[in-house]
Amino acid sequence: MILRGIIVLLVCLFFGGHKPVRATLPTKDTTQEPTLLEFPALKPGQKVVYHTGFALVYNEEHEQADWVAYELTADETLKSFERGDVFMKDPLVKTGTATDEDYLHSGYDRGHLAPAADLGYSLSSMAESFYYSNMSPQVAAFNRGVWKRLEGQVRVWARNNGAVYVVTGPVLKPGLPGIGANRVSVPEYYYKVVLDYRMPEYKALGFVLANAGSSLPLSQFAVTVDSVERLTGINFFPALPDKDENILEANICLPCWKWSTTTQTKTQKQTPKAGDAVQCGAATKSGGRCTRRTKSPNGNCWQHGGD
Repeated sequence: MILRGIIVLLVCLFFGGHKPVRATLPTKDTTQEPTLLEFPALKPGQKVVYHTGFALVYNEEHEQADWVAYELTADETLKSFERGDVFMKDPLVKTGTATDEDYLHSGYDRGHLAPAADLGYSLSSMAESFYYSNMSPQVAAFNRGVWKRLEGQVRVWARNNGAVYVVTGPVLKPGLPGIGANRVSVPEYYYKVVLDYRMPEYKALGFVLANAGSSLPLSQFAVTVDSVERLTGINFFPALPDKDENILEANICLPCWKWSTTTQTKTQKQTPKAGDAVQCGAATKSGGRCTRRTKSPNGNCWQHGGD
């Protein structure tokens, strides 16, 4: 009896002060679990920055992203939240990003890489699209013209195909002019690659556009994904099966994509026509925009590499 009493006492002492533990699983953070299909291959030292609707790799030297990647579904093109205009530093880029002052009086637009119109399906995705990590200095006629048309075309393809995978960014290289105290590089070219990996037809294509206004049809800028890889040094869609990746990236089928007449021609009157003189798109040594006018196809005057 004494032994039994001791055992009961020990049990009470052990369990009496402990509340039952309820086993729970940690909340799933979907922003940390990317859909790998749209992600380029990471280079040594690169780290992915995850946001609600997109992810990116930041280039500190050029103070903008090497690439921004996301999947755009048909449902996500149905915008629920109006566009904001509150540009912000990206709190997840620990080295710091560009600021309002870098773009102030620079003559360049704060051009979205992942467009706000693709991210209007939630309040957080819309707000995060205005992080400076998602911005790049763009000539106004480019940002508000041919680049905007291409963004609209991608949304059409997302609706037509159910979803597309998008990777977009500037073509970065040493020696680019910079703006602001942070010397934000001003790219000469931008790229975008688009993948439709849903039945009944897999297809992919890329675009390379000069940072200058153009009224040419979007199809004029279409190239193979392989050619964008050679230009940028970025390996796109490495998660695809090798056989599919090799075929999709080496070939381009323009008729396989449904081209929107609206996005092809809507802004032609709002952008300079081929042969028209436009303000040079390059920056001066002081960080301002060159005031010379040029008819060069690349949008730069003779002093900044134009014809």
